[in-house]
Amino acid sequence: MAVDASSPARMVSVDVALKMLLRRISPFTGFEMTLIDDSLGRVASTDICSKIDLPQTRNAAVDGYGVSSKAVSHDPSKTFKIVGVARAGHPFEGSIGDGEAIEIYTGAIMPNGPDCVAMHEDCKRNGQFVSIQKPIKAGINLRLAGENLSKGEEVITRGQRINAPLIGQLAASGHREIAVQKILKVALISTGDEIVEAGSSLKTGQIYDSNRPMVRALLSEPMLSLHDCGIVPDKLEALTSKYEEALVAHDVVISSGGASDGVEDHTQAAMQAVGADCALWRLAMKPGRPMAVGQRGEKLIFCLPGNPVAAFVCTKLLIMPLLTYLAGGVITSPLKFFVPAGFSHKKATGRAEYLRATITSGMHGQEIKLHGRKGAGVISSLIGSDGLVEIPSDNAGVEPGMPLAFLPFADRAL
Repeated sequence: MAVDASSPARMVSVDVALKMLLRRISPFTGFEMTLIDDSLGRVASTDICSKIDLPQTRNAAVDGYGVSSKAVSHDPSKTFKIVGVARAGHPFEGSIGDGEAIEIYTGAIMPNGPDCVAMHEDCKRNGQFVSIQKPIKAGINLRLAGENLSKGEEVITRGQRINAPLIGQLAASGHREIAVQKILKVALISTGDEIVEAGSSLKTGQIYDSNRPMVRALLSEPMLSLHDCGIVPDKLEALTSKYEEALVAHDVVISSGGASDGVEDHTQAAMQAVGADCALWRLAMKPGRPMAVGQRGEKLIFCLPGNPVAAFVCTKLLIMPLLTYLAGGVITSPLKFFVPAGFSHKKATGRAEYLRATITSGMHGQEIKLHGRKGAGVISSLIGSDGLVEIPSDNAGVEPGMPLAFLPFADRAL
């Protein structure tokens, strides 16, 4: 029997998986008020508009002299009488005639009369008179009222993540407090008899848990509240109990390890035991194929692969966009730059590959180089990487010079 394209049993690309899961879920509702000083990284719960025109009045964009451009064009040798001074916060009271000038500084309100500002260095002053040494046009070096924002103009769209420039714009447009989405509560779990906390004594066959600290760091966002639920042994009853406990207190549960179909891999059985439907099972990508997602009501359980690089890639490409959506945010596609490959690589078709890479300068400009040792368990390959290179599922091999999509890591961006 043919498998439905939307069936969770079908191995699908990460893009198809994202679309499948988005059709099944809705953002969590609820908002709270917060000061803009505390809003960085939060999600706006409403559209927010400017309370004022910005700037509120015409003002000077440079230090210089405000004059009539017509008077200058009619008589370029004309001298203007300086009748006053305007500084930011200290406006000139009165109007300026055609044969007069106002000494004005950046940000100062332009009084009625002048329609441009001649820069200091383009003027010659003699006592209380000034002449303009270069041609000038109306509107030059003058900021118009509302040219940045008009009163009532949208500053932020609902679902937008608040960043530093937006905080500045909110403050400039008169906002001290805004409505943001309530924080999404996320539980983090590691599974495996061989997993122990970092810093404890290792016995034969044991390894330190790297996934939970790494995923916690990846998801350390102001829109999320992360709760560490510890390590669970490879026992169905123990994992079922932990899932149930986590689902009661959280909106989302993320576990790592046990996502394959081996004898000791219990995540799917535990999801079924707590009444969660299997919404996704296996991704058509490398690393990261053994990825499962369960759904109970509005809540999701993400089951990450146990290999650290696979867990990292799945968190970046699938979990983070879905958490943004659940938290009320708008999903934005990751930046992709097509850069020539500086390497050869053999692969089979059917799965996309996401390899750790750096950008280097070659003979013909920038090119992509693979970084570190290969393997889904080689966490050291992430250290020093500039990002991931995406090799499409239909690609049967990479040759030098082939253009490939490069996805930069945030810490390598400006």
